[in-house]
Amino acid sequence: MGTGLKRLVKSILLLYLLTFLPLPGMAITKGNADAEYSKGNYVQAIKDYEELLRKNKTADVYYNLGNAYYRTDNIVQAVLAYERALMLSPGDEDIRFNLQMARSKTIDKITPESEMFFVSWWRSLVSLMSADGWAYFSIVFISLALLLLLAYLFSGQILVRKIGFFGGLILIVLFLLSNVFAYQQKNLFENRKGAIVIAPLLTIKKTPSKTSSDVSVIHEGTRVDITDDTMRDWKAVRLADGREGWVQTSEIEKI
Repeated sequence: MGTGLKRLVKSILLLYLLTFLPLPGMAITKGNADAEYSKGNYVQAIKDYEELLRKNKTADVYYNLGNAYYRTDNIVQAVLAYERALMLSPGDEDIRFNLQMARSKTIDKITPESEMFFVSWWRSLVSLMSADGWAYFSIVFISLALLLLLAYLFSGQILVRKIGFFGGLILIVLFLLSNVFAYQQKNLFENRKGAIVIAPLLTIKKTPSKTSSDVSVIHEGTRVDITDDTMRDWKAVRLADGREGWVQTSEIEKI
């Protein structure tokens, strides 16, 4: 093979590698995606955010993905992205606000079932932080409790001993509660039941059959909770207002 031909082959191979094989310096970063979003290139930003999420799922990327979908009027995917962001960061008020904004654009306006005030209070308290956040605070609480108990054991002053004793007990209670909250958040994350309707129009059936009688009709973007996940093609679901029935798996997407 002549020298000129060899050079031509090498040039073609190099061009192929540069065109089709990803290089480390060409990896998508969150900064790149944010820049595309800032410029109004929402479609490209969506592609970049989704590429980032394939590598690592974080609340802020899901949140930005939801914003990009919202800007393109894809409310279903915006709701789905916000819901996933909220699951990773349940105490984030910005995510919660944007999720409510996206839900306001959906067709169905479902009023949740009423529940006892202390149940709502407990849910709100658990949702203040993620499992990792509660775990971090549990470490802080038990560390402070140990310091106060040491003050109780070794201090010669009555006031310091009282503060150490009662403060230590309170912090131990907070330590136990934070562990309970962390466990509940971890359980909610690992056993995800929520799903979003992705079909434009979805008919809830009384039994898992297309010929079954209809229970209700809902629309895309509505959240349902899966109550029976044992079948491949059908899922039993429950709406926030208590209505229950069966839907086809292809018509919903898990959060």
